[in-house]
Amino acid sequence: MINSLALKFGRLPGADPEVISTTPVTVFVGPNNSGKSQVLREIHRYCTSGQRDNGDVIVERIQFQGLSVEGATERIERVTLPRRPGESLPPEHVIVGKKGTRNQVQRDRLLTALQDPNGQARHFCPWYLSYNTMMLDGRSRIDLVNQQPAGDLQHEPQSSFQVLFRDNQRRAEVRRIVHDAFKMFFAIDPTHLGHFRVRLSAKPPASELEERGIHHDAVRFHAEAQPIEQASDGVKAFVGIITEIIAGDPHVLLIDEPEAFLHPALSFNLGKEIALASLGSEKRLFVSTHSPTFVMGCIQSGAPINIVRLSYRGGTATARILPGTEILRLMRNPLLRSTGVLSGLFYEFVVVTESDTDRAFYQEINERLLRYAPDRGIPNCLFLNAQNKQTVRTIIRPLRELGIPTAGLVDIDVLKEGGRTWTDFLASGFVPDLEREPLANLRARISERFDATGRDMKRDGGIELLGMDDREAANNLLDRLQQYGLFVVRRGEIEAWLRDLGAAGHGPTWLVDVFEKMGEDPESQTYIRPTEGDVWEFVSSLKTWLENPTRRGIPS
Repeated sequence: MINSLALKFGRLPGADPEVISTTPVTVFVGPNNSGKSQVLREIHRYCTSGQRDNGDVIVERIQFQGLSVEGATERIERVTLPRRPGESLPPEHVIVGKKGTRNQVQRDRLLTALQDPNGQARHFCPWYLSYNTMMLDGRSRIDLVNQQPAGDLQHEPQSSFQVLFRDNQRRAEVRRIVHDAFKMFFAIDPTHLGHFRVRLSAKPPASELEERGIHHDAVRFHAEAQPIEQASDGVKAFVGIITEIIAGDPHVLLIDEPEAFLHPALSFNLGKEIALASLGSEKRLFVSTHSPTFVMGCIQSGAPINIVRLSYRGGTATARILPGTEILRLMRNPLLRSTGVLSGLFYEFVVVTESDTDRAFYQEINERLLRYAPDRGIPNCLFLNAQNKQTVRTIIRPLRELGIPTAGLVDIDVLKEGGRTWTDFLASGFVPDLEREPLANLRARISERFDATGRDMKRDGGIELLGMDDREAANNLLDRLQQYGLFVVRRGEIEAWLRDLGAAGHGPTWLVDVFEKMGEDPESQTYIRPTEGDVWEFVSSLKTWLENPTRRGIPS
């Protein structure tokens, strides 16, 4: 019944706040400390109390969809609990609740609240939505599969196991999902009289009676099955979430880091199944996650999904609704998929290099900066590699379209690339269209001046090959690119860094040699730490652009 969420901030600092029109699944992604868990807590608090909290920092308001008089009347009839023997009930009151909670409320007020949930949130939420809202965190999802009382079958179910024991269709759906994930058959075991337990069997029950009975065949079937207590935390967490979604049937389900305890394949399956379970219903699932595979599972389910990327830096928060079509494109493109580009959703910054050698080297430089000169290193940054400079732009552009600050890092021979290649490179950095032709002309002139030297701009010294005036023009061009997060190695190529170490070779051979000379033991006298200039200053310049809230090159 949640229709929309209005947040307190927008896509960029100073932009209009984002308003999320809810779909069956809304997934919050972003770097650590961006507010992913906090937004779930704020949604949960409002759905259960109907009151805003002065401490809320992300959610501005929640808008509910009201019911017609007929719909509200039908809903009251559906949720009203029968009076127990000897239980008194004031006139014109009904009993509502779930899982053992019972609350006597005035029927007419509840009817009004269901029709006008926004105006009557203080009644609608505690009297109705609170019973249909569930928050699952790390430990609670494992506890969901613990032994539960069997209860009185003459009364309404009070637990998920009681629902599953009575409902063959829901139990079969849980069994299907669990079997797809683990090749084991889910079963509810009633043979500990007065309690229900979950077991995982290598074979399905031969009949409903064999699972639900307490005769000899039923006892033997359950004795041969594995108690779920003996399973891993990942299995217990997966089964706990699935049973609660299918049997608990909450209208609002909030899950914090559902991938906890799960390996990637299970995380993918969980994302797909819980998204499918939300289809065709009033359920609204809100998830915070660090898992690209969980996001992929949700998207590949085919269910309508919102992906919202949160960020927070220097007291400034942003939120951007990511188009599902763009995420799907990241997943389907073989190059992007192979580089793990979707992981960029969960980092504050991304740097894309030409090759794996470049990625490994610059990442190590950044790690040493973070350790020994933290004000110069890039925090929470993912380093990715393309296959060449042409494919660097293929990775940069979609990440920037998703609002992720992404820097491209290439060798100086990018200046040899004219025509469409150069234009596409500028476009990946979102350099304004009107500037591209003048920059292309300048690039061509500078490339001619390099050719005139008779030297290799990449191997023989970079811009130092040029005369003073030409060098100034080249620096002006590269400065302009750098303003848009497109960084060019002015010395030529990666092997030009840390020349005083005397590393030999090219590419992977050079990388092995330079890493050996940089040292691996921080306690050693020969271990290389950050100094001024050289590659340390270059990586620091990446940091300056990435951390600049008014950086150019990120589309609004």
